[in-house]
Amino acid sequence: MQSNKLGWFLLAPTLVVLFFFGVVPFLYVVWLAFHQWNPFAVDPTIIYNGAENFRRLVFDQAFLSSLGVTLAFTFFAVTTQVILGYVLAQAFMRDFPGKAIFRTIHTLPLIMAPIIVGSIWKLMTTPSIGIIPHYLDQWFGYDLNIGQSAIAAFTITVIMDVWHWTPLVTLTLIAALVSLPPDPFEQAQIDGANRRQIFWHITLPMISPAILATVFIRLMDALRTVDEVLMLTGGGPGSATRYLGVHIFREVFPRTNYGYGSAVSVIVLYLTIVVCWLLFVGLIAPRNKKA
Repeated sequence: MQSNKLGWFLLAPTLVVLFFFGVVPFLYVVWLAFHQWNPFAVDPTIIYNGAENFRRLVFDQAFLSSLGVTLAFTFFAVTTQVILGYVLAQAFMRDFPGKAIFRTIHTLPLIMAPIIVGSIWKLMTTPSIGIIPHYLDQWFGYDLNIGQSAIAAFTITVIMDVWHWTPLVTLTLIAALVSLPPDPFEQAQIDGANRRQIFWHITLPMISPAILATVFIRLMDALRTVDEVLMLTGGGPGSATRYLGVHIFREVFPRTNYGYGSAVSVIVLYLTIVVCWLLFVGLIAPRNKKA
C-alpha cells in the first residue's frame, strides 16, 4: 500500500500537467465545436448552435476534398516509410564502409522542426533556384513547378514527408530486429527455408508489434500534418495539398471561424481513432483467433 501511494505521488506532477495541457484543451475544443464564435467580429459573443457545425461538414466540399487528399497522402507516405524503413534497417544490420557516417546523415532529418523541413524543400523545389527542378530539367527535360502542377505538388509533399520521417521508422525497426532471438532463424536455415520464407514466416510475425506501433504513430502524424505543407505549398495549387491540418488552419486563423474549425478538429481526431482501430482489428484480431 505504501509503495502504491509513493507511485501515485511521483506520478502526480505529470498527471496534473497532462490534465491541464491535454484534457482541458480537448474538452474546450469539443465544447467550442457546438458553438459559433468569431472573437474578432463586431459582436464576439459565443453562440450555441448545436450540431450545425457538424452538419455543415457533410456538405462542405472543401472539407470533403481535404479529407480525400489527406487519406491519399497518409496512405502513400506511411506505406513508403514502412517499406523503405525496413529496407534501411536491414542494411544497417550489416557492416559496410562509411556505415556510421551514413547512419548519422540518415538520422539528421529527425532533429529538424517541421517548419524548417518545409523551408528547405521550398528552396529545393523553387523553379528559379531549386536544385531539384534544375536536375530534373537537365537530366530528363522535365519542368517541375509545384505551384502549377497539382500532381507534382502532391508527390513532392509525400516525398518530403518520407524524407523527414523514414529515419524514425528505420530506428524503430532496427531496435526490433536487434532484439530478435537467433534460434528460430538458425532452425529455419537448417530446415532449408529460403530468405523469402524466413521473412514471411519468422521475421515479419516477430517484428509486427514494432511495425504496428510505428504505423500508428505515423498515421496520427500524417493525418494532422500542417507545418511542412503550409510552408512548402500553402495548400495549393488549388486544393491539391490542402490537407485536413491546413484546412483547419485556414478556417481558424485567416477566417477566424473558431467553432467550425473546432468541429473539424474533433472529426479529425475521431477519424484518426477509427483508422487506427480498423488497422488494429484487421491485423491483430485474426492472429489472436489463430492463437
